[in-house]
Amino acid sequence: MENIHILKKIIEDRKSHYPKDFLPGELKEGTIDEILYSAQFAPNHKKTKPWRFQVFQELDKEVLGEEMAEIYKNSVSEEHFLEKKYLDIQRKVNASAAIITISVNFSGLLPEWEEIAATAMAVQNMYLTCTALEIGCYWSTPAVKEELGKFLNLEENQKCIGLFYVGNI
Repeated sequence: MENIHILKKIIEDRKSHYPKDFLPGELKEGTIDEILYSAQFAPNHKKTKPWRFQVFQELDKEVLGEEMAEIYKNSVSEEHFLEKKYLDIQRKVNASAAIITISVNFSGLLPEWEEIAATAMAVQNMYLTCTALEIGCYWSTPAVKEELGKFLNLEENQKCIGLFYVGNI
């Protein structure tokens, strides 16, 4: 098959797979490395490579899930708190083989939107790689992402813009 046909097939097959649809089990060894490797080839003006990814697997992802659930719990009033939402945050995390946090490092050399766009391009490369590897993925932008900076040890010029859930399908 010619490269263009392979590429078109991967692009056409790319879609979000939600954590509720992931099959149990760990990813094959080296899968996360392949996903992150593809991200580095995203176009980025002035070669700032503004994306920052942190991988959470096994016990680390449980800690992330607990942190996100607590952020939600502490960010809503008692009358607006939904136990189902609180538990769903942790279920999504537990259903995933890995969660990769997506953050942007603003260099100050470019308008912020350009570095956000470059980061989105890196995530698209990750999506396409997951499709080629026949694993599921989903970019989520929950409200709690705004409060994850301290937990993720982000610097002042960095901002979490989402979570990339990965799992077997």
